[in-house]
Amino acid sequence: MTPLILILVSYLIGSLSFAVIVSKASGLADPRSYGSGNPGATNVLRSGNKKAALLTLLGDALKGWLAIVLAQAAARSLGLGPEVIALAAVAVTVGHMWPIFFSFKGGKGVATAAGILLALDWRVGLLTLLLWLVVAKGMKISSLAALLAALLAPVLAWVWLTSSAQIAAVFVISVLLIWRHERNIRDLLTGKEGQIGEQVDKQ
Repeated sequence: MTPLILILVSYLIGSLSFAVIVSKASGLADPRSYGSGNPGATNVLRSGNKKAALLTLLGDALKGWLAIVLAQAAARSLGLGPEVIALAAVAVTVGHMWPIFFSFKGGKGVATAAGILLALDWRVGLLTLLLWLVVAKGMKISSLAALLAALLAPVLAWVWLTSSAQIAAVFVISVLLIWRHERNIRDLLTGKEGQIGEQVDKQ
């Protein structure tokens, strides 16, 4: 039962949508009601409140990191294999994308995935984040940065992670992230994708 409990706990941690929580605490509109409708840091930034966007980013990344750290600690103390950590990684991502606490309407998982990667291996997380930052800074398009980072992450995981289950988990997370960006991919192809920080009234 212990692996199942860890998976459930990871899913529940992922279900904490910081975009909604921070926005409500800051007196902002529900991020699912404006802009892209995505409860994530980029959409919260469209409200013009940079502090709320930063707190959302940190919160979503922290929960991904926390779920993996807890799974790693449990695996060490209970003698569980690396597979449980891999399952926890997928579970916290699924929780973020389909949160039970928020009518299963979640975000795309970019920040949460970053937290997961940093916890699995700091080199994988750091290099993936670096690519995201370079593209986001240079192109001003968050979705493009996220998609390229999602393509790079499994390659870096294959290079540095020693567990095949965890490499597979990173691949699954990347596929889910790309799938959640389906609308953004269409907008990128048609030149309609918005830039980082665009205000709500520009959407």
